[in-house]
Amino acid sequence: MPADSEVELPHTWRPLGVRLAGAFFGGLLLAVCVVAWLTFDPETRAKFTVIQRGTLVLLGMIAFSAGFALVRSRVVAEADRLVVVNGYRKRTFEWAEVVAVHLPPGAPWAVLDLADGTSAPAMGIQGSDGGRARLAVRQLRSLLR
Repeated sequence: MPADSEVELPHTWRPLGVRLAGAFFGGLLLAVCVVAWLTFDPETRAKFTVIQRGTLVLLGMIAFSAGFALVRSRVVAEADRLVVVNGYRKRTFEWAEVVAVHLPPGAPWAVLDLADGTSAPAMGIQGSDGGRARLAVRQLRSLLR
């Protein structure tokens, strides 16, 4: 169990920039596709086969699932464990398993050093968030002490 720190448990860290970009650019892509489709004349729309339309829908679903995977990334500190969600993968660590957390300058996300000598990415703390990410690393370090 983590020692007394400045963070009240449970606490969740999520990447702000990635969430904003995912929502903005995802919405923008959807709007551009819908407007493009609606501006086609009926004759052009009729030339698209069912397979071609299905392919476009499938590509849209792939783009959405990739963006959603990035947006759902998070790090959750609970009283007895640390939960790391990277994309569609969820890993749970006991507090004793996590030795340290690092966010080197220029790194895309924080990295957890584990007791077994390995490391694990923590995409919920994105380096692109700047000061917000550094604060999250400091808070997580205080929980590790």
